Amino acid sequence: MGMFCNQCEQAANGVGCNISGVCGKKPEVATLQDHLVYGLKSLALYADKLGRDPEIDRFTIEGLFTTVTNVDFEAPRIGGLIKHCYELKEKARTALAAKGTTLSGPVAEWKPAEDLNGMIVQGEAYGINAQHVNEDIRSVIEILMYGLKGMAAYMDHAMILGRSDAEVLAFVQKALAATTDPNLGLMDFVGLSMECGKHNLTVMGLLNAAHTDTYGHPVPTPVQLGTKAGKAILVSGHDLKMLEELLKQTEGKGINIYTHGEMLPAHGYPGLKKYGHLAGNFGGAWQDQAKEFVNFPGAIIFNTNCIQRPADTYKDRLFTWGLVAWPDVKHVSGWDFSEVIAKAQELPGFPDNPGQEILTGFGHNAVLGVADKVVAAVKSGAIKHFFLIGGCDGAKSGRNYYTEFAEKLPQDTVILTLACGKFRFNKLEFGDIGGIPRLLDVGQCNDAYSAIQIAVALAGAFNCGVNDLPLSMILSWYEQKAVVILLTLLHLGIKNIKIGPSLPAFISPNVLNFLVENFNLGPITTVEADMKAILG
Repeated sequence: MGMFCNQCEQAANGVGCNISGVCGKKPEVATLQDHLVYGLKSLALYADKLGRDPEIDRFTIEGLFTTVTNVDFEAPRIGGLIKHCYELKEKARTALAAKGTTLSGPVAEWKPAEDLNGMIVQGEAYGINAQHVNEDIRSVIEILMYGLKGMAAYMDHAMILGRSDAEVLAFVQKALAATTDPNLGLMDFVGLSMECGKHNLTVMGLLNAAHTDTYGHPVPTPVQLGTKAGKAILVSGHDLKMLEELLKQTEGKGINIYTHGEMLPAHGYPGLKKYGHLAGNFGGAWQDQAKEFVNFPGAIIFNTNCIQRPADTYKDRLFTWGLVAWPDVKHVSGWDFSEVIAKAQELPGFPDNPGQEILTGFGHNAVLGVADKVVAAVKSGAIKHFFLIGGCDGAKSGRNYYTEFAEKLPQDTVILTLACGKFRFNKLEFGDIGGIPRLLDVGQCNDAYSAIQIAVALAGAFNCGVNDLPLSMILSWYEQKAVVILLTLLHLGIKNIKIGPSLPAFISPNVLNFLVENFNLGPITTVEADMKAILG
């Protein structure tokens, strides 16, 4: 069985995984995911012409998110999604035919095999390299597709909290349908990719409003890295609603809830930090889970992407929720976490062992609340430069660059950080400038919206464009959410971004030249060279 996947930064040999995914994805899962994406494109051909259908739009978002790196590794589950996709496509086809419109062609007439093995065989013909014969067009189609996947992840969280946007959902169907059109050229897909970045800004704003309306604006909050005496549950992922429901169901039961990875910023939200048993943060970024989880004496649950192949030492106390799935790992459907709670009560839990505290909660509301001090510090020369150092962390070599870069920055600079890339340096002591911490944790990857709002507000205060600010972006990437955030930054016209530790394998040389010429987007080099180029 063949597979080819190059959608994440760990693509084998910098080209693509063709035997088994570095993420742990088996060939049959990879081909089923390709098949699901093909099915979503078939569905989109009808949905784009039919107009909004809540069931179809919701499924499309969940289907795209399912194929993001480190989400669903369970073949039968993906096979079930393929079958449901076909059912929805037939529903849409019938509805469109009733309006007098019929579609033809291989994608429109897609029909999956009855059994899982047949779907896998079909999926081998639906991979990346079948999308277009032209390398550059294929490259931009991949950028668009990964942007759509990343945007779907953020939209899924927003939808869980009851938020949606018809214009965004219409664009998703239009863009998916467009990838099947052989008459579209390179610049058509460049335009769609930029449009994806525009719509993602809407989605990130939607999700930010959903979070802040539900849980309040984040406030600067110290987070305990040690432990409290008691039973324990560890929550990894991104979804705040799932964490809230677990906090409600464990209140008064002697169980402490710990966050892991991208759940760390949850501690800054008033509506979540009010729970006294939200005890602290355990461990670092997602790629260290296998060596860290063995030392967690409680139940562990993943609520979105970031799961790795679990070790036998903790697999029996591991749970998944939402779209996350791993073979032979118990899955929680819905909002009843009684099985997770029961498992935690069986296990020993932690002794009382306080540790270091780190700060989180510097969303745009908190930072802009002291904007006058920040502006005054810049005008006085106390703050010379801002650096946004953040993004996805990962296991590939070269990521110590970000630690070294942060450590070597002059004392008159401020670091904004977000996403799990911050775990490279967020336990270091950076001090402050006139009471303003030099390290400001803006939040999760989706909180890039907050970072953008901070940059726009500073530009307004100094009456200049964002590109004219003393602000540099040094970004790390791993998966598709990082791709769509980059598209959003490019849509906003932000230039001179440095990205690493390596460039995406799916960007062709000509497409890279286009990005360099139009946005001065470039790879990180060495800390010394990059710092000198920025600061002189």
